[in-house]
Amino acid sequence: MQKSLGPAGDAADPAAAVDALARTARKVRTPCGEGTMVWRVWGAGEPLVLLHGGSGSWTHWLRNIPVLAQRHELWVADIPGLGSSAMPPKPWTPGSIAEVVVAGLNALFPGDRALRLAGFSFGGHIAGLAAARLKARVRELTLIGVAGLGLRADPREPFAKARTGMTAAQIAAVYHQNLAVLMFADPARIDALAVHLQAENIRRARFRSRPFAATDELARALASVSAPLQTIWGTQDIIARPSLDARLDILRRHHPELAVRLIEGAGHWVMYEAADRFNTAFLDLLRTPR
Repeated sequence: MQKSLGPAGDAADPAAAVDALARTARKVRTPCGEGTMVWRVWGAGEPLVLLHGGSGSWTHWLRNIPVLAQRHELWVADIPGLGSSAMPPKPWTPGSIAEVVVAGLNALFPGDRALRLAGFSFGGHIAGLAAARLKARVRELTLIGVAGLGLRADPREPFAKARTGMTAAQIAAVYHQNLAVLMFADPARIDALAVHLQAENIRRARFRSRPFAATDELARALASVSAPLQTIWGTQDIIARPSLDARLDILRRHHPELAVRLIEGAGHWVMYEAADRFNTAFLDLLRTPR
């Protein structure tokens, strides 16, 4: 039996906060390239599969798992090539990752059991490709702050780089700056836990997802997705500039039923920066009959 889940995201010791939540999970592995893909499972009920963003891991969902697991059995993956999962088979593309994810889900949920898929950023790209392959098995697909729609975002500040010889404080400042550039709308909301998660996720990232962000691969895949589509965005998401409406129009191209929830004032990592409002919006979408 799993231990009860406490709140995550406000601990004075970031590493301890991550470890405390990780220890409440059941860990499952499926084949991935020359190793395995790692899935962490919390909660009980209808399965909900969560796929994190690029250069991330399951910890992108750290502030959402305790709430979502009260209503769903969460299957929170480390995407191949990121976190604790092995690299996918070559060629190293979103398609090869999606094949690993689909094979894993078919092994974990044999038969025709319905699944809900949700993906953040690059994880939404993978979730869309997976949903196109899984067809009617997907009950609904939720995309959060996704690229892969054939649109380029406005130019942004360059990322800072951690360099040899930097002190721990200097390295933390680098990750804080990069979170402000891409992930958060309000730098005042960047806490020690967010910096810790960013540093650990970058350290373990091997698959480079950024080259695929400007493609239209996800937009094209959605033509083959039969499940109802829903989406959540922070209104200040930098990857949606200059026009969030243009991105919503693309999502509606093959899915006029698109359900939209916007989190006012939040940036790209919306489920961390505005966790309470995100959790409320996501659970509302999951409860709404489609």
